[in-house]
Amino acid sequence: MKITKGNTVNDFKGLILLPFFENENGTQSREEFLHISVSNSLFSGKKDSQFIIEEKESGNIFLFIGLGKNPEYKSVKTAFRRLTAKQGDLFKDQVLLYLTDEMDKNILEAAVSGLVLGTYRLGHYKNTEAAPKDWTKISLFIKSGLNDAEKVTEKARKIADAQIETFHMVDLPPNKITPEFLAEWAQKAGRKYGFETRVFDKKKAEKENLKAFLAVGQGSDKEPRFIIMEYRSKSATKHLGLVGKGVTFDTGGLNIKTQGMVQMKCDMGGAAAVLGAMQLIGDLKLNVNVTSVVPCVENSVDSKSFLPSDVIGSYSGKTIEVIDTDAEGRLILADGLNYLIKNYSPDTVIDFATLTGSAVGTFGYECAALFTKNEELSKKLQESGESIGERVWPLPMWDVYKTEMDSDIADIKNYHGKPIAGAITAAKFLEYFTESHDSWAHIDIAGTAFGDSEFAKTKHATAFGVHLLIKLLENH
Repeated sequence: MKITKGNTVNDFKGLILLPFFENENGTQSREEFLHISVSNSLFSGKKDSQFIIEEKESGNIFLFIGLGKNPEYKSVKTAFRRLTAKQGDLFKDQVLLYLTDEMDKNILEAAVSGLVLGTYRLGHYKNTEAAPKDWTKISLFIKSGLNDAEKVTEKARKIADAQIETFHMVDLPPNKITPEFLAEWAQKAGRKYGFETRVFDKKKAEKENLKAFLAVGQGSDKEPRFIIMEYRSKSATKHLGLVGKGVTFDTGGLNIKTQGMVQMKCDMGGAAAVLGAMQLIGDLKLNVNVTSVVPCVENSVDSKSFLPSDVIGSYSGKTIEVIDTDAEGRLILADGLNYLIKNYSPDTVIDFATLTGSAVGTFGYECAALFTKNEELSKKLQESGESIGERVWPLPMWDVYKTEMDSDIADIKNYHGKPIAGAITAAKFLEYFTESHDSWAHIDIAGTAFGDSEFAKTKHATAFGVHLLIKLLENH
């Protein structure tokens, strides 16, 4: 979809999108289209409501969109995504989005992002007679009273583009999205968006003593990749470190999963969020330094797989007793976090991981579990997420949970073996490898990275975390 500059209204021909706040007082229309109106009894602007009018003389189609009384960012985004996702046949050559003066930049950003996101389809490998719709041939015009409407629109497009890239990484099958694929993606994106990328293959990872990372991938014929990305801005005053869990498929290892394995292509949702965020940071040219580490492996079952009761090493030098090979994500994160902190010393460190079913059991699919001892960082993350509908909520990091991970034979064990406090004890395990960093947050996105929605018949990617990180950087 091409977004065209200018506030073209006069003599416009095509689809005209008219969003409205809920209005209980009368007829809804726009000044330029007073001859096209709908009575309050048929359309009042209620959330998720629509009304369509076709003008026979001009051939224009007027689509009235209800946003509700005080719409949240996410609900606006969803309302517009619904249009391109479900009513794509209405979108021909030209589309005009007409906002009133009372609709602020958040409404514009959410609307444009939603329209772009709605062009995404899951049928990547379907053989169909009809060619897929070519959205690049459709021009979107914006009518808005905002002075910076063009800037807001361009930003919205870039947000959606990065999120769609994240969709692809999570939704495509594991025989496509391998550690090698993600490493190549990061290298190409770095060249395009202005960040440096280094990749450790298995031999280089062995030289770097990334032992916990290597242990997880040793049962797979798909070699692991340890990705490091560096984005630098000359005017930066802060340095953010990111780590994303990149288990491209998780069988559970020898502690094999007995159910739900078909969904385990999503176990690299944290990696996808960090990779998508790096694209967006570079695309927006943010004034911040960012170093990201994405350890990528496949946790498979083979005679070479690591065993329950193995004791393995780690980049930190600390030893780990393996209680459960299905608690593998925390092992690669341990090396990723420790490598990042020791070699780059970022001011703040945030990791994203589809880590535990416990987080889903606590919060369902409404928000991610947040772990940090830094109250200021916790507040900033909560505020940023709330403003765009990517909610995070804190769980305790009390040291009383630390003893749950004590091992008799090694420095720490990777799983406490109990059906309680799973997300919390996983966070305490990760904390052990952060060198007591005073501004570190772990975000467990097991319930938010991949799920059901109205936009597909099966579970699919959400790109949770991409926009959250940008919002955090922009506001704080």
